[in-house]
Amino acid sequence: MNYGVMFVSQRQDRIAASIREILGELMVRRLKDPRIGFASIVKVTVNRDLSLAKVHVSVLGSDEDKTKTIEGLKSAQGLIRTEVSKALGIRYCPEIHFVLDKGIEHSMRVSELISEVRAFDNKPKK
Repeated sequence: MNYGVMFVSQRQDRIAASIREILGELMVRRLKDPRIGFASIVKVTVNRDLSLAKVHVSVLGSDEDKTKTIEGLKSAQGLIRTEVSKALGIRYCPEIHFVLDKGIEHSMRVSELISEVRAFDNKPKK
């Protein structure tokens, strides 16, 4: 068993969870950009050498709202990296990339389709 890989993985997971928590707090309290709509952090993944953090963001609204929210988050990257670095107490903060997550949107669409099928099945047959 290679314990070095296990410790790296644990550290990646711990830093990803911390970044997710810090970003959630920043979005509520510090980021005042009007472009940032109703967004939530779904998942954060950090690469092995901790140089890159990919933040999966889910946004409620139109495609335009989603685009504007990602733009607003990208424009706040400097502040976000600074705050993450301070909170984690690490010298080199991962570069943060924001990715639009469509998982919740996809789940809602599947639920709608299931509801439509159930409604169709419950119709009285002639």
